[in-house]
Amino acid sequence: MEVLILGGTGVISREIVNQLQKKCHNVTVFNRGKRNLYFPGNVKQLVGDRLNRDEFESLMQKRKFDVVIDMLSFNKEDAMSTVRAFKDNVEQIIITSSVAAYKRPYNTVPTIEAAEELWDNPEFTYSFHKAEMERYLHKVIKEEGLPITIIRPSLTFGIGAANIGILRQNYGIVDRIKKGKPLVMFGDGSTSWSFTFAPDLARGFAAVVGNKKTYGQDYHITNEDRHIWEDLYIEFGNIVGKEPNIIHLPSEVLYKAAPNLCNHLYFEKTYAGLFDNSKIKRDAPEFTANISLNEGLKSIVEWFEREANIVDPEKDALEDKLVSIYEEMVHKAANIYLK
Repeated sequence: MEVLILGGTGVISREIVNQLQKKCHNVTVFNRGKRNLYFPGNVKQLVGDRLNRDEFESLMQKRKFDVVIDMLSFNKEDAMSTVRAFKDNVEQIIITSSVAAYKRPYNTVPTIEAAEELWDNPEFTYSFHKAEMERYLHKVIKEEGLPITIIRPSLTFGIGAANIGILRQNYGIVDRIKKGKPLVMFGDGSTSWSFTFAPDLARGFAAVVGNKKTYGQDYHITNEDRHIWEDLYIEFGNIVGKEPNIIHLPSEVLYKAAPNLCNHLYFEKTYAGLFDNSKIKRDAPEFTANISLNEGLKSIVEWFEREANIVDPEKDALEDKLVSIYEEMVHKAANIYLK
């Protein structure tokens, strides 16, 4: 099939390209052309900015693809533009949402798609915009019968990722473990979670391409291995051969200290991130997510050591300040007890 990916340079979309090529699809990517990434095989590239709505839609309405995978819709307006651009000239539109679009607390754990509602609190803008986008998509699916498939990834790591760690410290996690510096964890670290890696998620995307059972449907696609959040740092420590020094701060304190960086902890990740994949397995039985936390993080550490061993000084300094807050809290609490 002729498959267009809006994006193609991100951690997940690069893996989708690889998975589609393995299935012998012809792949074209559309992006701003600011990153030159090598793909084996013949991957075509279209250059443009999807935020130039008229130009983007005019270009796409003149092209013919079987399937479009939209990795670049973050709000209702983005999705509306994608629908206008492709509703008359593709067989299937696959749009990437997020499990963040679910309302918290969940109605089901592990979470089942049909049992959940969409986020309605504008205070957490990322979730709110994804939810508004989905409300629009469900409306056009119902009213116009468009062949749209909605995919909701959970937190996903991969080579090139910049979202690893409570503070998205990335290589800073390994650096702090090696130096014996404390790592900050939200809450007591026992919130349940399934950590997903990009190749597994990409196999899910590839499994719905051209799959008519998935038209008009929504799916979360995640790993199902159960961990707790603290396992993330413990496993990094196991890989580098040194036990991490983990301290704990309430998610509300982290949110107040760094709202833009820690809002996802307070609004989203204080709830269990466990998802039932029965629906995607029913409609796309070839899908499997089998990369373990150890296996996935080993590949991340190898990438860190090979080409990404840079510590973000601002995040490192923030973590040091948060450690100081923790130590001050512990000291004051001890003094209260002694009195």
